[in-house]
Parts: sequence; structure tokens; C-alpha cells
Amino acid sequence: MKKTILFFAVASLVAVTSCKKKGCTDPTAINYDSEAEKDDGSCVDAPDETTVTVASNITTNTTWTADNVYVLASRVAVEAGAELTIEAGTIIKGQAGTGANATALLIARGGKLFANGTADAPIIFTSVADEIMPGEKVSPNLDPTLNGLWGGLIVLGYAPISAASDAIQIEGVPPSDANGLYGGSDAADNSGSITYVSIRHGGANIGEGNEINGLTLGGVGSGTTVSNIEVVGNQDDGIEFFGGTVNVSNALVWNAGDDAIDTDQAWSGTLDNFIVVNPGDECFELDGPEGSASGTHTITNGTTYAGGAQGLVDLDDNSNLVFTNQYFFGVADGQDFDQVPTADGFLDASNFQVTLPAGGVLTDFFKDGSDAFTTEVAEGANTVGADASVLIGWTWAGLSGNLSGF
Repeated sequence: MKKTILFFAVASLVAVTSCKKKGCTDPTAINYDSEAEKDDGSCVDAPDETTVTVASNITTNTTWTADNVYVLASRVAVEAGAELTIEAGTIIKGQAGTGANATALLIARGGKLFANGTADAPIIFTSVADEIMPGEKVSPNLDPTLNGLWGGLIVLGYAPISAASDAIQIEGVPPSDANGLYGGSDAADNSGSITYVSIRHGGANIGEGNEINGLTLGGVGSGTTVSNIEVVGNQDDGIEFFGGTVNVSNALVWNAGDDAIDTDQAWSGTLDNFIVVNPGDECFELDGPEGSASGTHTITNGTTYAGGAQGLVDLDDNSNLVFTNQYFFGVADGQDFDQVPTADGFLDASNFQVTLPAGGVLTDFFKDGSDAFTTEVAEGANTVGADASVLIGWTWAGLSGNLSGF
């Protein structure tokens, strides 16, 4: 039996049941296909998944289980004091929506998300247009370049940010929603644990130039675990950090419509072991502090296939970071590392390697003195970059063969 359940934070459940008819020619059957029928060709009822539609904020401890598909019908916030646990292998689908109606899962300051998948059973966030079902890892019907079909995953915390004030509203969430505030003074703030999670086809637009990132981390503290993350086909940035101190490891951003990795407001954590494939704008946009507070983040052990990107690295004069062990390939004319931060910033960069297009000159791609820490190598001859083996076996990019050569 196929069940649709409307779920509200007040725990009122309304079940609507419909039979899935398999292998019959009855045009009135629901979702009929060719797998099971009676000997006489008549239809039989076959069990299917339960769809749980989530329409309101989560205010008490809640668990989403892998035998259900959860549909976000709005921007759903896990409010302060509440915890949402998502079992390994669970699929979450966002309905279409723009503006204030864009769907997303938002973890507010003081709320927690425990979304711990495994390599065998990752947790997948995707669109309702995706026909993927529990037990599957690769979409049967959507292209990995499709984006903007729903919002994304937003995690907010009480860790410090460098902005106009100690706490501000995150982009992608209307100012009327107080759950969109992030920032504070607790560097060790804990928003939960997010591991083996794939986020697909997001980035819905809520206003001119204001889209939702695949994974937004705003003021997220070092007590939060974020590891083994894939973002596929997001209309805005893949992963964006707004201040905070959270550390991220084993990450993959594939086909971001804007920047793959974006850092802002003196984020002070580490991004370690990651892959970037074919972003739409910059592979990296690494901005400096916006307020008086300062902080330095570390980006290390990365492999980037530039593809159709507009640029390689976009920096501000005051960008503060340590940037090491990077390999770039699939590079095209016009893509560059634009500048080395100057008086107000600090850049400790080392061990960059790049495979240039035929006839390419290193200083045309790595400008403003960045060629000093960059070495040209033949494709595949790099000695720095990501360990792709930890991502190939469970991500959509890896399972579909798009990490060949990494």
C-alpha cells in the first residue's frame, strides 16, 4: 500500500492510502507498472513506500526513518531545543517553490540535526521531481546539472561571525523568520552531526540575487560534525560558510551554478579533503571579514576540475586563510587565481599544482605572484590534492563514473 502522511509539528497525522497497481492495463490504476499481476492479467495491490509530508516546524525531538520518503512542503525549521534524527538511507524530497515559499530544511540556533548516513546507505536530499526511492543512490530520471528545483540544507549556530553585528539573518531565509538568525559567542557550539549526506538539485531563488546554497553553514561551531558531504546541481553555491568555526572533511561539489566553495565573515574552521567539479562561477570565492572580528580558515588537500567555471580563485584584499595542497585540472583560458591578499589580509599558500591547456602560460592563470607557489604538471602526475577513494564508492558523482581520473 502506498501511504501519504501529512506531518505537523503538533504531531497530528492524517493518512491517505492508495494502492499501487503493478503489471495491469487498467488506465485508472495508480502508478501501475510491469512487475506483478495475477495470472489472468488483472491488477494486484503491491506494497510501496510511505510518503510523509512535513508542513510545519519541528519543536520536539523527532526521528525520520529510512522506510519513509519525507517531502518538505515548506521551509521547515528545527527550532531551538529540538533535535531531528534522520536514519541512514532516508530520502528527503523538497517541493518546488520560490520566494518565501521556497522549501528547505533549516536547523535554527539551538536546534540540532543528527543526519548520519553511511557509505552503503547515504541520506539523500533531493527534489520531488526525482523518482529515486529508498535503496537507490543514483537518480533514475534527473540529470545532475538540473538545479533550482527546491531549496537546500541550512544549518545555523551561535559561533562567532565577522559582520555588521554579532547575529544577523542568513541569506535565503526571509527576514520575517526569526529562525534565520545566526552568530554569537560560542566557538564550540554544537548543531549536531551530518555525515554521508548528498544534497541535490537545490538552490531555489527567494529574490533577486538571493538563492539558497546546497549546504549553508552560518555561525556553526566546532562542536558540530560535518563529513562526507556531496552537493550536486545547486543553482547557487555548493557549500558556503558564513563565519563560525565548523570543520568539514571529505566533501564534493559537482555542477554548482555559482561558486563551488564560498567563505565569508571570518570563518575559522578547516576544509580538508575535497573535490570540486565544474562550477558555474568561481571554483573558490574566499572573502575576508565584514566586521571588526578576524579569523583564519584552512583549505587543504583539494582537487578541482574547473570545467566551465568562470574563474579558479576569487579573493579579497583582506581574505584570511591558509591554502595548501591543491591540484587544478580541466583548466581553460580566462580562468585564474586573481590576486594575493595584501595589507589587510593574510594568505599562507603552498603546494599548488596545475595542468594547463596546451600552450598555456602559468602566469596567465596564476596572477599577482600566485605562480610562486604553483607548479605545472602533466595531467594525472599531481602529487597533491584529494584522496578521491573515500568519495567514489557512495556519491552520485563517483557511482556514475564522473570521478574517473581523480
